This record gives sequence, structure tokens and C-alpha cells, in this order.
Amino acid sequence: MKKGWKIFLSILAVLVVFFVMINVIPPKKVLEDNPFVKEEGALPMIAAHRGGGVSNPENTLMAYRAAVNEFHIQVCETDVWMTSDGHLVYSHDGSINRMACKEGEPEVIIAEHTLEELKQYNMGYNFVDPDTGEYPYRDVPQEKLQEMGLQILEFHELMEEFYDTHKDLLFIVEIKDGGETGFRAANMIEETLDKQFPDYKHNIVIGTFHPEIEEDLRNNHPALYRGASTAGAAEFIITQLLHVNLFSGVEFTCLQIPLAYDIKGIHLDLTWQTYINRAHRKNIAVQYWTINDEDEMRMLIEKGVDAIMTDNPKLLRKVLEEYAKK
Repeated sequence: MKKGWKIFLSILAVLVVFFVMINVIPPKKVLEDNPFVKEEGALPMIAAHRGGGVSNPENTLMAYRAAVNEFHIQVCETDVWMTSDGHLVYSHDGSINRMACKEGEPEVIIAEHTLEELKQYNMGYNFVDPDTGEYPYRDVPQEKLQEMGLQILEFHELMEEFYDTHKDLLFIVEIKDGGETGFRAANMIEETLDKQFPDYKHNIVIGTFHPEIEEDLRNNHPALYRGASTAGAAEFIITQLLHVNLFSGVEFTCLQIPLAYDIKGIHLDLTWQTYINRAHRKNIAVQYWTINDEDEMRMLIEKGVDAIMTDNPKLLRKVLEEYAKK
């Protein structure tokens, strides 16, 4: 009986030491210097989701200009699709109808139209002013769209707008296309950065929901920083939940997650402080989306997250300024 207890206690001791060790030993950092991790003691960065679609038409140069110059955001968040003639443009949806077309018009799918065809549309046509409830850009003449920043926006045009004046500006870009088109998009992004905007090469983190694009980025574009895929984020959360951080083989630069997941009736809170702390031990930036509620903004500020993605950068700027005065 005593021998059995000794064996049991020895095994228990080994397990205790094992779990202490894997939680005490500092995990390997994904990056020694991660530009998406805020400085110690600093407030979270503002990531303008689609440029900030509450105040201005989403994914337009008008929106990004306001986000950077008026609301002083640090991160531009957006999505890219490929046109039929091989241009990379910003849009959340695969079609432009929600932003640019009258109700009942045929669907205008980006992949089926040339860049020149898409530039004929007013990307602010369906934007509603939050204060007046009116459509302020419906009557903009076609010849004024480019000047006002209301044409569909190419990948390089956003970089070009801020490259000389905002060298520290960061970008979150999601590749929406899968398969061969998504591979071409990844190639175009890296080539454009290398040839035209080398100082922005490590200011951009690339995300995708397509496993094959995730693999392509990992294998063929290792110099590009990557956001967590759905599978990668899930692996990280599970290993941290079980306190086995040494077994988390994550390689992503940014953990981009919502406040919670609902999986088969189970509500999983993703705002636990342990997730944020353990990500920071690996020098991974923690970014939450899409936060438009003031109380949720305050909660994430208190937890020390690196960035808050919001459709309303004006509101988040106001909240952050209140904290800065304290």
C-alpha cells in the first residue's frame, strides 16, 4: 500500500513540475519587434474597420483620409478582391451593390468586371449620414468621384496616399479570394510592397479565411506578417485555456478575435485576461473586432489589448482621449 502511494505521489509531483515548467518557461517570441504590439503602458491602437464606415463610406479613400487625418488612427483594416482584368481592389463584399447600386439593380460582382467598369460607380451612393439619416453623396457627379475619394480603391492607392507622410501607419488586409486568384493576390501584395512601398512591408499583416491561401502565405511569402486563421486562433485559445502554452506552435503576428464565440451551443468568452497575457508572452498582438459599443471599448482598454477594430473611430478616439486625461 505504501509503495503504491509513493508511486502515485511521484507521478503527481512530476505532473505538477511539468505543468509549472511549461507555464514558467518563456515561450519563443513570434517576432522580436512586433509593430502591432503597443508600447508598454500605452493605450490601444485604433484600427479603422473598413476605414470607419459609420462616419464615411466604407473602404473608400474618403474614409481612410478621415480616419488618419481627423481621428488619428494607427491601423487601417480592409479586404481585397481581384477584378476580372487583374487589379486588386478594396471591398468587404464580393459585389459592390450594397455600397454603390440602387435597390433592385443586377449584382455587380467584382470578379466579373474590369477596374475601369467598377470605377464608374459611386462607392458612397448608399452611405447614410448617421446624424441626418440622409444620403449625402448620391448626387456627386461621376467626374468628381476620384477627387472626393469615392471611386473603388486599388491596393496601391491606399499605400500611395500615406506613404510619404505616415511611415508608421499599419495595415490589416484580408485576402478574400481563394484558390489561384488568392495566390495571385498574395503575389501582387508582396511585389507591390517590394517595388513601390518597401518601408510598409512590415507594416502590414495579411489574413484569410481560406486554408490554401494561409498555406501559400506560410510557404511562399514568409516575409509577410500573417494574422491568425480561424484554426490558428482556435489552437491558441485551446492551448492557453489548458495552460499548455509550450505546445502552441503558432506563427501568426496578430491574434484577431471577436469578444466571444458560440460553438454548438457553448458560449466561449474570448476576453479572458489570460489569453491576452499569454499572447503578449509570445509578442503576439491582440486585436478585437468589431467593437462599436463604448462600454466594450472601455473594457478592452482596461484589459490592455493592442488594438480595437471599430467602424466608429471617432467614438473610440473620444473614449481614448478621456483615458489619456486620467
